[in-house]
Amino acid sequence: MNSDSDLQIAGDILEVQHLLQPAREHPTTVAEFAGLARAIAADRSQWEHLVEYDATSRWYHRLRTGPGYEVWLLSWVPGQGSGRHDHGPSSGVLTVLQGELTERAESGTRAVAAGAQRVFAPGYVHEVVNDALEPAVSLHIYYPGLTEMPMHAPQCSSSVADTERAAVTA
Repeated sequence: MNSDSDLQIAGDILEVQHLLQPAREHPTTVAEFAGLARAIAADRSQWEHLVEYDATSRWYHRLRTGPGYEVWLLSWVPGQGSGRHDHGPSSGVLTVLQGELTERAESGTRAVAAGAQRVFAPGYVHEVVNDALEPAVSLHIYYPGLTEMPMHAPQCSSSVADTERAAVTA
């Protein structure tokens, strides 16, 4: 009787070349882009010496490009934020390299600590802010490369909107 549990591999599986996937030079899947971000995060020598902090505006540096994608390094001093925006037709992976950032979106507010990643689809509206007392550094991968970043009006909280409605109807 044959079943999947009867399968056994004889010899060295690495010698069966047609079963192996060739190593890709560039990522093509969400998992591979997230893996690229984790690999860059783990190798501080690739980015740490480049980081600068600017008290007047967010600092950013394009770290690398590949076929159809870009990798950006950003720094955030306390209080700096992106404003509410989306990334047009680009998907992305946000990875916090050091410090902590806060992401605000319609789905809620979340702290994104060093080592954490957020993957987002085209058109996803959010705001990223450094609410902490220490500077933060983040890595952003966009596929396709970032060509637009439409800004959106600030989002009203329901309690503010309810207060404004009550004042108008009173």
